[in-house]
This record gives sequence, C-alpha cells and structure tokens, in this order.
Amino acid sequence: MENGSNTLILIIVVFILAAATVGVMCFVRSVKRRRRCGVMDEMKGHDFEYFCADLLERQGFVDVEVTRGSGDFGVDILAEKDGVTYAVQCKRYQGTVGVDAVLQVYAGKDYYGRMVGAVMTNQYFTAPAVKAAERLRVLLWDRGYVDSMLDG
Repeated sequence: MENGSNTLILIIVVFILAAATVGVMCFVRSVKRRRRCGVMDEMKGHDFEYFCADLLERQGFVDVEVTRGSGDFGVDILAEKDGVTYAVQCKRYQGTVGVDAVLQVYAGKDYYGRMVGAVMTNQYFTAPAVKAAERLRVLLWDRGYVDSMLDG
C-alpha cells in the first residue's frame, strides 16, 4: 500500500509543479506584452511606423517599405504578402482613431496602386471609422490585433 501512496504523492507533486510552471510562463508573457505595449504608446509617430513595418515583416510580409514622412498620400507603409499588395496607414494615438484615417488610406491605396488598404493603430476605432472601413473595404488593425501580432 505504501508504494501506491508514494506514486500518488509523486503524481500530485508533478501536477503542482507543472501548474506552477504554466502560471509563471503566463505571467511573464503578460508582463512582456504590457511592456511592449507601453513602449508602443510612448513612441513618436515615425518610430511607430518603423515598429509597425518590423511587425509586418515578422508576420511574413515582404518588400516592406516605410514611405517618406510628408506627402505620403495617407500611406505610411507599402508591403506585400502572398501576392497581395498593401498600403498601410499607421496611427499612434492617445484616443480613438476616426474616419479620416480610413479615407486617407483608401485614397492612398489607389495612388500607390495597391490592392488593399489598412489602418494600423495602438488604439481602437470610432464607430463611423468602422462603418466607413466596411463600405470601403479597408482593413482595421486595432490594438487587440496588433497585440495578437506581437504574440504571434
């Protein structure tokens, strides 16, 4: 009987150690994500554009190019993935992103001859921006989506 008790105790100890390890890993991942997001919120606009460009490259985009600062026609990044060309507007804001960003990238997409327009932000979008994006077929990559890209 003692051998069975030792086995049960060993199984319980292994289970507790495994659960503790998973808990610590989740906590560390959460702290790293908050640190990255905090840094993202403190960046200047042009630094955020390069941050987004690097993130897109890590997601498998190729020919990623940050456009010049002024006169970019509402497009901050040009990129391609799986044969689809993208024009991306980056918005590092303190508050929500409005419809203007959607309209800018929609026009800029055509100017640069790209297939898809997207707005990428560290925040979220207003309801009118979401509605305009749906009608104009512009992708909206909000903070939640960017966070998932950071994790992926």
